[in-house]
Amino acid sequence: MTNHSHCTEAACQLYKQAIEFIGKRWTGIIVYQLLDGPKRYHELLHAIDGISDRLLTERLKDLEQEGVLVKYIITETPKKVEYELTPIGYEFNKVFTAIMDWGIKKEAYKKDLQ
Repeated sequence: MTNHSHCTEAACQLYKQAIEFIGKRWTGIIVYQLLDGPKRYHELLHAIDGISDRLLTERLKDLEQEGVLVKYIITETPKKVEYELTPIGYEFNKVFTAIMDWGIKKEAYKKDLQ
Protein backbone atom coordinates (compact mmCIF):
# COMPACT_ATOMS: atom_id res chain seq x y z
CA MET A 1 0.00 0.00 0.00
CA THR A 2 1.04 3.58 -0.58
CA ASN A 3 1.56 5.86 2.39
CA HIS A 4 -0.90 8.74 2.17
CA SER A 5 0.48 10.62 5.16
CA HIS A 6 1.50 13.45 2.83
CA CYS A 7 -2.20 14.26 2.44
CA THR A 8 -2.51 17.10 4.90
CA GLU A 9 -5.95 18.33 5.83
CA ALA A 10 -5.56 21.31 3.46
CA ALA A 11 -4.31 19.13 0.60
CA CYS A 12 -7.09 16.60 1.13
CA GLN A 13 -9.64 19.41 1.08
CA LEU A 14 -8.23 20.68 -2.25
CA TYR A 15 -8.37 17.15 -3.63
CA LYS A 16 -11.99 16.78 -2.51
CA GLN A 17 -12.96 20.11 -4.08
CA ALA A 18 -11.22 19.21 -7.36
CA ILE A 19 -12.87 15.77 -7.55
CA GLU A 20 -16.31 17.21 -6.80
CA PHE A 21 -15.82 19.93 -9.40
CA ILE A 22 -14.62 17.56 -12.12
CA GLY A 23 -17.30 15.03 -11.21
CA LYS A 24 -20.16 17.49 -11.53
CA ARG A 25 -22.38 16.26 -14.33
CA TRP A 26 -21.37 17.59 -17.78
CA THR A 27 -18.34 19.53 -16.52
CA GLY A 28 -15.72 17.11 -17.81
CA ILE A 29 -17.29 16.71 -21.25
CA ILE A 30 -17.62 20.48 -21.68
CA VAL A 31 -13.94 20.96 -20.87
CA TYR A 32 -13.06 18.02 -23.11
CA GLN A 33 -14.97 19.60 -26.01
CA LEU A 34 -12.99 22.83 -25.56
CA LEU A 35 -9.57 21.14 -25.51
CA ASP A 36 -9.23 21.51 -29.28
CA GLY A 37 -9.96 25.24 -29.20
CA PRO A 38 -12.68 27.85 -28.70
CA LYS A 39 -16.28 26.97 -29.48
CA ARG A 40 -19.51 28.89 -29.71
CA TYR A 41 -22.43 28.05 -27.44
CA HIS A 42 -24.43 26.20 -30.08
CA GLU A 43 -21.39 24.21 -31.16
CA LEU A 44 -21.09 22.94 -27.60
CA LEU A 45 -24.82 22.30 -27.32
CA HIS A 46 -24.81 20.18 -30.47
CA ALA A 47 -21.57 18.37 -29.63
CA ILE A 48 -22.75 17.21 -26.20
CA ASP A 49 -25.55 14.73 -26.63
CA GLY A 50 -28.24 15.00 -23.96
CA ILE A 51 -27.29 18.27 -22.29
CA SER A 52 -30.05 20.86 -21.90
CA ASP A 53 -29.75 24.59 -22.62
CA ARG A 54 -30.19 25.35 -18.94
CA LEU A 55 -27.51 22.92 -17.77
CA LEU A 56 -25.01 23.99 -20.42
CA THR A 57 -25.49 27.63 -19.43
CA GLU A 58 -25.13 26.77 -15.74
CA ARG A 59 -21.97 24.70 -16.24
CA LEU A 60 -20.38 27.32 -18.48
CA LYS A 61 -20.96 29.91 -15.75
CA ASP A 62 -19.45 27.54 -13.16
CA LEU A 63 -16.39 26.97 -15.34
CA GLU A 64 -15.99 30.68 -15.95
CA GLN A 65 -16.26 31.47 -12.21
CA GLU A 66 -13.64 28.82 -11.44
CA GLY A 67 -11.25 30.34 -14.00
CA VAL A 68 -11.32 27.25 -16.24
CA LEU A 69 -12.69 29.08 -19.27
CA VAL A 70 -13.18 32.58 -20.61
CA LYS A 71 -16.31 33.84 -22.33
CA TYR A 72 -15.68 36.16 -25.27
CA ILE A 73 -18.45 38.31 -26.69
CA ILE A 74 -17.76 39.14 -30.32
CA THR A 75 -19.64 42.34 -31.08
CA GLU A 76 -20.05 41.89 -34.82
CA THR A 77 -23.49 41.47 -36.30
CA PRO A 78 -24.93 39.07 -35.38
CA LYS A 79 -23.36 39.02 -31.93
CA LYS A 80 -21.43 35.84 -31.15
CA VAL A 81 -20.26 34.30 -27.90
CA GLU A 82 -17.27 31.99 -27.77
CA TYR A 83 -15.84 29.98 -24.91
CA GLU A 84 -12.16 29.19 -24.61
CA LEU A 85 -10.18 27.36 -21.97
CA THR A 86 -7.71 29.27 -19.86
CA PRO A 87 -4.22 27.83 -19.32
CA ILE A 88 -5.51 26.04 -16.19
CA GLY A 89 -8.42 24.74 -18.26
CA TYR A 90 -6.02 23.22 -20.78
CA GLU A 91 -4.30 21.45 -17.87
CA PHE A 92 -7.44 19.27 -17.76
CA ASN A 93 -5.97 17.37 -20.72
CA LYS A 94 -3.49 15.77 -18.30
CA VAL A 95 -6.34 14.79 -15.98
CA PHE A 96 -8.42 13.40 -18.84
CA THR A 97 -5.48 11.39 -20.18
CA ALA A 98 -4.72 9.98 -16.71
CA ILE A 99 -8.36 8.98 -16.17
CA MET A 100 -8.59 7.36 -19.62
CA ASP A 101 -5.34 5.45 -19.03
CA TRP A 102 -6.64 4.23 -15.67
CA GLY A 103 -9.99 3.25 -17.22
CA ILE A 104 -8.27 1.23 -19.94
CA LYS A 105 -6.05 -0.54 -17.38
CA LYS A 106 -9.03 -1.22 -15.11
CA GLU A 107 -11.03 -2.80 -17.94
CA ALA A 108 -8.05 -4.92 -18.99
CA TYR A 109 -7.60 -6.04 -15.39
CA LYS A 110 -11.30 -6.99 -15.11
CA LYS A 111 -11.08 -8.88 -18.40
CA ASP A 112 -8.02 -10.80 -17.13
CA LEU A 113 -9.98 -11.83 -14.03
CA GLN A 114 -12.66 -13.52 -16.12
